[in-house]
Amino acid sequence: MTFKIVFFDIDGTLLNTKHVIPAATQEAVRRLKQNGVQVAIATGRSPYHLTPVAEQLGIDTFVSFNGSYVVSEGKVIHHTPFSAATLATLEAMADRNGHPMVFLSADNCYANVSGHPYVIESFDSLRLPAPSHRHRYWEEAPIYQAFLYCSKEEEEPYVGRFHEVSYVRWHKRVLDVLPKSGSKAKGIEAALRHFGFSPDEAVAFGDGLNDREMLSYVGMGIAMGNAHEELKPFAARITRHVDEDGIHHGLTQLGLI
Repeated sequence: MTFKIVFFDIDGTLLNTKHVIPAATQEAVRRLKQNGVQVAIATGRSPYHLTPVAEQLGIDTFVSFNGSYVVSEGKVIHHTPFSAATLATLEAMADRNGHPMVFLSADNCYANVSGHPYVIESFDSLRLPAPSHRHRYWEEAPIYQAFLYCSKEEEEPYVGRFHEVSYVRWHKRVLDVLPKSGSKAKGIEAALRHFGFSPDEAVAFGDGLNDREMLSYVGMGIAMGNAHEELKPFAARITRHVDEDGIHHGLTQLGLI
């Protein structure tokens, strides 16, 4: 099978443990494009939080919000926002439980509390500025992702109550909350349809639990050596650690560079 497109997660995949893109990864992406292979990003990040990485690598196709918002060459080709009614009910429950939330639109994100230490901690872990406070931001703009600040032990009432959304934990204090119809696999499906490629012609690299559907969906799913242990069974291959040029190694093994 000839692979025509490669999707890359960002944190722990394109970005190493120092939160920079290794020189070998930059060279690998450059050679992929030189060889006529389409390059795309598939991340849980918002469009505005992935921009620095995309610009550094010259990538203009991205699956963001874990698949809920997909853009190619500046054009939105797929989007699945929440219903306002769902967010209203979810926020009311979170308020009763003392759990802060962050709401992310295609253009901005806001917290429903001001200066909460858990919100600051989670954004610090991504080397991103914490969002400012805005009351009921979900009434102002379509929301494609939310962060719910609760521990693993506290999440079950939400998971059991809201069947129209899906959840992925990416931090000990935070759950990603996504429309049920969204996943990285769904976003990649939309991107492949846009380019006229089949899943078998796609490669994806990832390291987190939100990459399970993506690695299973494409023709060649590759887990980073530093990937979460629960992700690795979903991968066709496991490459080296992100700090050991795992992307460059994986692409070389496939003969793509």
